[in-house]
Amino acid sequence: MKHQLRYLRNKKGLSQKELAVLTGLHQSQVSKIESGNRKVTAEELQKLAAALGVTVAELLDEQQAEAAGE
Repeated sequence: MKHQLRYLRNKKGLSQKELAVLTGLHQSQVSKIESGNRKVTAEELQKLAAALGVTVAELLDEQQAEAAGE
């Protein structure tokens, strides 16, 4: 998920801080999730997906990020 999160965030043109504001997370939490150093709760998955305009399934699909070279 870490690569997909970064890919979708960049595709949407959001900084980590902007995504954090949209989800109610701290920027450091978003950074740790993207680097794979923090686990994500189901509630956070839903907030991240909603902020990025995708489904939770799309957020968890690493194939899209891999295809884009993320």
